[in-house]
Amino acid sequence: MPYIQLALLLAALATVGPFSIDTYLPALHAIGSDLGASQLQVQQTLTAYMLPMAAMVLWHGALSDAWGRKRVIVVSMLLFALASLVCVFAGSIETLLAGRALQGISAGAGMVVGRAVVRDLHEGPAAQRLMSHVSMTFALGPAIAPMLGGWIFMAFGWRAVFVFLALLGLGLAMVTARKLHETLPPAARQPLHPVLLARRYGRVLSTPGFLLLTLAGGFGFNAYFIYVLSAPVFLIQHLGLAETGFGWFFIPTVLAMMAGSAVSARLAGRLSPARTVGVSVATMLAAAACNLAVSTLLSPGLPQSVLPIMLHTFGMAIGLPCLTLLALDYFPEHRGLASSCQSFLQMLVSSLCAGLAAPALWGSVRQLALGSAGSLLVSLTCFGVWWWRFHPRAEARP
Repeated sequence: MPYIQLALLLAALATVGPFSIDTYLPALHAIGSDLGASQLQVQQTLTAYMLPMAAMVLWHGALSDAWGRKRVIVVSMLLFALASLVCVFAGSIETLLAGRALQGISAGAGMVVGRAVVRDLHEGPAAQRLMSHVSMTFALGPAIAPMLGGWIFMAFGWRAVFVFLALLGLGLAMVTARKLHETLPPAARQPLHPVLLARRYGRVLSTPGFLLLTLAGGFGFNAYFIYVLSAPVFLIQHLGLAETGFGWFFIPTVLAMMAGSAVSARLAGRLSPARTVGVSVATMLAAAACNLAVSTLLSPGLPQSVLPIMLHTFGMAIGLPCLTLLALDYFPEHRGLASSCQSFLQMLVSSLCAGLAAPALWGSVRQLALGSAGSLLVSLTCFGVWWWRFHPRAEARP
């Protein structure tokens, strides 16, 4: 498969997760009114999606290590399409929660298995470049999704948003089946023996360097994801935008993310992955300081409330591909399972944020800025501990 087509397909598969969140955000109030549910109950549809997704990503990689990358992706995308149809025909908040849980079970396969595909095909700077190009294309998703969701919702109602997601899953299943070549040969596959699996999971989840890098990436992303989860309140209530005005937040931040991914690709082979993350850290620290200052000293509005978040996503995108690859390189013999554990831990962080942190921070832009800075502080602590304790060994690995 040509390089550009592969990058586009892997980015599209990884985008299924964010699309499942961002496209229906503009319709949350309408969903609550139509189904007779409170705002808190509708907010829990995010948690109902993300917790099963976090649990299932533990298995996507192990299944792909045993059965091949392509088969797992195709089956998962078909299940995602079916789950989206359950949401389309939901007559109560309980049915919608069930449909969202089924979406969560299947949506993470593209992200998890796609990372393993990158490491199946490339190593070193070449892997960083492909991961960065995938991230750059993937970044379009959060920019397009809320605007597209807003337009679909305004024109056809909230159920049409889930019709779109069903078509997305079906389309990706068909393209993967026709275009993606299997990257894991049968000789390299790992059996799904329960004892062997338990040992592998235990080894991965007890490796300090892997855990620190994974949590550094998860909490660094979560510092931005807090705003994604709070977008309806942040944009409509605090900034006074209309339900179709989500683009004023998502377009600038995602363009910044794409620019950061492009910088990461340019730095591949010029700076070591660990030093590239150092550039990312410095940028995100500056962004957090600006965000706290703006939220404290200035009134909420455009562009001052969005510019610091742009700077954060720019810095985050520089370092995230390197953090991902550095963590996966601890386990070259079963990258799929390691990618599953990586995604599980990061999704667990995001799920807790969706259910607990974001609702607690909605009160003001300053509270959101403080929550984002706190998440970044945890990320930097994890990376700092890894740098001092494991960096020389990581740098020595090919």
